Amino acid sequence: MRKLIFSVALLSAGLASAAGPTVQEAPLRAHLQFLSSDLLEGRGTGQRGGDLTVAYLETQAMAAGLRPANGASFRQSVKIAGVKALPDESAVGIDIKGKQQALVFGRDWVWAPGDARAQHLMDAEMVFVGYGISAPELGWDDYKGVDVRGKVLVMMVNDPLPTAAEPDRFNGKGLTYYGRWTYKFEEAARHGAAGVLLIHTDASASYGWSVVQNSWLAERFQLAAGEPGSGMQGWMTEASARAVFKAAGHDLDSLRGAAETRDFTPVPLAARVRGEANASVRLIEQFNVAGIVPGTDPKLKDELVIYSAHWDHLGKQGAGGDNIYNGAVDNASGSAALLAMAQEAVKSPARRSQMFLWVAAEEQGLLGSAAYAVAPLWPAARTAANLNLDSLNWVGRTRDMGASGSERTELGAFAAATAKAMGLTVATPKPDLSGGYFRSDHFSFAKAGIPAFSVGGGSDYVEEGAASTARRKRYGEERYHQVSDEYDPGWDMAGMVQQAQFTLNLGRRVADAPKMPAWKAGDAFGRVRAGAN
Repeated sequence: MRKLIFSVALLSAGLASAAGPTVQEAPLRAHLQFLSSDLLEGRGTGQRGGDLTVAYLETQAMAAGLRPANGASFRQSVKIAGVKALPDESAVGIDIKGKQQALVFGRDWVWAPGDARAQHLMDAEMVFVGYGISAPELGWDDYKGVDVRGKVLVMMVNDPLPTAAEPDRFNGKGLTYYGRWTYKFEEAARHGAAGVLLIHTDASASYGWSVVQNSWLAERFQLAAGEPGSGMQGWMTEASARAVFKAAGHDLDSLRGAAETRDFTPVPLAARVRGEANASVRLIEQFNVAGIVPGTDPKLKDELVIYSAHWDHLGKQGAGGDNIYNGAVDNASGSAALLAMAQEAVKSPARRSQMFLWVAAEEQGLLGSAAYAVAPLWPAARTAANLNLDSLNWVGRTRDMGASGSERTELGAFAAATAKAMGLTVATPKPDLSGGYFRSDHFSFAKAGIPAFSVGGGSDYVEEGAASTARRKRYGEERYHQVSDEYDPGWDMAGMVQQAQFTLNLGRRVADAPKMPAWKAGDAFGRVRAGAN
């Protein structure tokens, strides 16, 4: 009976949205060109370009006809602590048997305070803790009750690998939240560690060392009111870690092998982090921007569908040459799409209310969406779904649409029905090797119990399939988080328009359905939702 009711709900929602709003290319392109222009200086958190971006989004939301989501304001305050390591004013390093290791900040390792304190006097033993995971429900504990308070923990990124005996442990080939670097820092702080150094590899992080460099050489941010992290948080290159382990009398590969078993116990490294680590610290206020299209149904208008995209990128870094990280694809594209979608949504409201939400500081750890989840502008229990857009398809139209993560909830069925109505298919889910579900703003909503996922752009290109796939791959290899992520007037916008249209159609289908989508049975985030109700 439940399946029958749900199928009827999908059908009725589909009929209601069949002649819905149509996203136009011209405003999407215009917003994208402006948001990624040098004038906005890369939309950096805590930078002038970020302030200009918020003013632009606020003005455009007003012009589109959205209503303020926060009383009389389109803005939601996000209080952030900004920290930037000062390696030239510091004298900190790794000491082994009285000898300082020759590590260069940026080239070999990076670090910054996780507790927003400007100075730390370090003299802490280093301990290798494998993956740094404590997951009692999976029978896994890398800490084994060892007291690591006041120590600097060295650990691997990602999850323990699947084995022949346990092919599905830690989601098999897919990444769980335990594998994310954010979790590693959080768990180390819970254990009272003085610091954390993650060992970087391209494979385990799913990106090269240059991505780490660009993020950690710049100012970094954390919610001012959040739980403080460890005094030192950072990364080491694999080559640097290998040299440190060898100097301390250990073989990195052997210890990594041992860490693949449940029997692993933390290993003291006979090495210490010593010296003075200094950083600049400032408190700043950033803003989420949110506007509402009120619903039409007397009862359902009290429930909400949220469309989100982060407005920030990496801003200006350094001096001389091209030092603006424009972030055209990441994520001026998503922000522009939301503006184009909102422009059409106001012309034909749905039964439920709809929110268009541009969140701050995603590049700094999903801070804007996390701040929203802590203090939502609409009750989480009455929020039907979050559909997030991050880095849209700039290559061309596809025959499919990405919906990875939707299978966790009934949104998966809504997505399939929406795709079918548009003559598309939903891309076959692949193992989430890079932990994409935990790396974008929808995850903040999922942790709050709201069904959520990021809508992907598909991969089955209508034209020049192999060549189009290669172009998109090159973006990830050459332009992601680089100054070269710039708007190209020659882009075929059909793929972006298609992705935005699919997202709006999907949101409209959810907004018009008789009931809100639910989490699949047994999903951990669904238990959060159940607890709220």
